[in-house]
Amino acid sequence: VQLQASGGGLVQAGGSLRLSCAGSGRTFSNYVVGWFRQALGKEREVVAFISDSGRLTSYADSVKGRFTISRDNGKNTVYLQMNSLKPEDAAVYYCAAGTNWNSHYRYYDYWGQGTLVTVSS
Repeated sequence: VQLQASGGGLVQAGGSLRLSCAGSGRTFSNYVVGWFRQALGKEREVVAFISDSGRLTSYADSVKGRFTISRDNGKNTVYLQMNSLKPEDAAVYYCAAGTNWNSHYRYYDYWGQGTLVTVSS
């Protein structure tokens, strides 16, 4: 499956962005999809992930209550709505697809190219 992430940009602290991850190729609805981020000099970390059906979601503690992951399998797209953004949310955000319900990036086989989120204070 091929993934294309988009929607990043520059936003002020407290603002919002919505990231999109468009899938193509293999049946997108068969995959768990996760959003990960990597800030400069830091390890890649999970932000949120969603089950193939969309019924299950999981979030990193740092984004709970502020970010929402969702998917529209009819459009082969997973979204990450990010509200109340903080400077520490700034990173390159990646979407990834895999077949395991797991938060660690090693379990995801397919990756998008990343989209940069910058948050000014």
